[in-house]
Amino acid sequence: MQTRNPILDDLARVAAGALGVAAGMRKEAEELLKQRFTSVMGREGLVTREEFEAVKAMAAKARTENQDLQARMAKLEAAGSRKSPAKRGAAKSSAKPARAAAGKKATPAGGRRRRG
Repeated sequence: MQTRNPILDDLARVAAGALGVAAGMRKEAEELLKQRFTSVMGREGLVTREEFEAVKAMAAKARTENQDLQARMAKLEAAGSRKSPAKRGAAKSSAKPARAAAGKKATPAGGRRRRG
């Protein structure tokens, strides 16, 4: 048979209340610590994990875009270099006879014309 002891019942209630208060104090201490840590992070210029991951994703995207653009530029330069020598050579060879036909005088060494 069990007997009810009022002293033990009171002790159990006090212990349960103390545990509740301790849990509340723990939660409050965690919140305070989190707030202080966040303010220190802000002062020191540190970022949160979410901000870091967002910037990391932006950097990865920019890196792939840069690589794509470099490949595209190399392709365009390769295509341009195949066409350029023929055009440049034709332009240079046609420019010399045009100057001679225009009757321009040759300049002396140093590139300046004499007045006279």
